[in-house]
Amino acid sequence: MNRPVVLMLADGMRPDGLLQCGHPAVPKLLQESAVSLTAQAVMPSVTLPCHMSLFHSVTPQRHGILTNVYVPQVRPVPGLCEALRAGGRACAFFYSWEELRDLARVGSLTGSTFISGQQKGYRAAAEGLTTEALRAIDDGCDFLFLYFGLPDYAGHNSGWMGEEYLAAVHHSVGCMQQIIDRLPPEGVAIITADHGGHDRLHGEDVPEDMTIPLLLRGGPFAPGERFTGGSLLDVAPTIAALLEVPPPAEWEGKNLLQK
Repeated sequence: MNRPVVLMLADGMRPDGLLQCGHPAVPKLLQESAVSLTAQAVMPSVTLPCHMSLFHSVTPQRHGILTNVYVPQVRPVPGLCEALRAGGRACAFFYSWEELRDLARVGSLTGSTFISGQQKGYRAAAEGLTTEALRAIDDGCDFLFLYFGLPDYAGHNSGWMGEEYLAAVHHSVGCMQQIIDRLPPEGVAIITADHGGHDRLHGEDVPEDMTIPLLLRGGPFAPGERFTGGSLLDVAPTIAALLEVPPPAEWEGKNLLQK
């Protein structure tokens, strides 16, 4: 297996935020990817519960993380990185929000880079993490997770879909495009968000908070395909399938390679 898979997540990025951010890479990215603009987060639509559901393919009611405070699972569900590690794949994390350290168990990562968005600023952190992720691609890492916290920060600071927020999405897309440009021809990029937002908050069961974009570029995905639905729970099974690793039986999401 020599197909790197990169999962890039922009915290709080709404589908309409992606479409309206004004970055020139967006139209091309939409043309090159299989795209759903109606994918769904989970409730509560809060950052850590959503990430735990993405990496463990179960709802928050299953993994037990209902706030941004991590608590050990009573009945642990194997996560994506544990499954990939068991399958002999190398995984690396690049993130700017420290609470995400608990997404992968000790021993499942071959590399991890944390740059504090709170201390360094989420814009500078995104640029530093992108540089480190580019090195990991060159080193032949199988799976990379790259997190961008700036859109969520801007949404809370000045409001979702405002000027600062759209500029934050624009910046995140620019970093993503650098990663895509470095991927080998067989590489796959998955772009999504954990949740959306409205006014200056999120966490509610409303379309603005629950609807997220899901873009699948490269490999077996048909350029320009449009599909409806999709869920955070589907991301881990799809990545496992791309890297030819069997999914844990506990996972609830579907492999998006299977029509």
